[in-house]
Amino acid sequence: MIELTDLNGVEFILNSNQIESIRNIPETKITLTNGNFYLVREDKEEIVDKVIAYNKEIFTKLIRIN
Repeated sequence: MIELTDLNGVEFILNSNQIESIRNIPETKITLTNGNFYLVREDKEEIVDKVIAYNKEIFTKLIRIN
């Protein structure tokens, strides 16, 4: 799950496992696997960095458990 900001300035949490594509048009459009999409303030590089950081956190916690 990653925190993003919509174009109205409202923060929300998105399940990053559902992201199908990210495009700058000039705002950033995130399309999900179900066809829904979100327009957000963050650029695609920042979103990718957030997804990587989230996944790293999850995998680190899994390694600690095992």
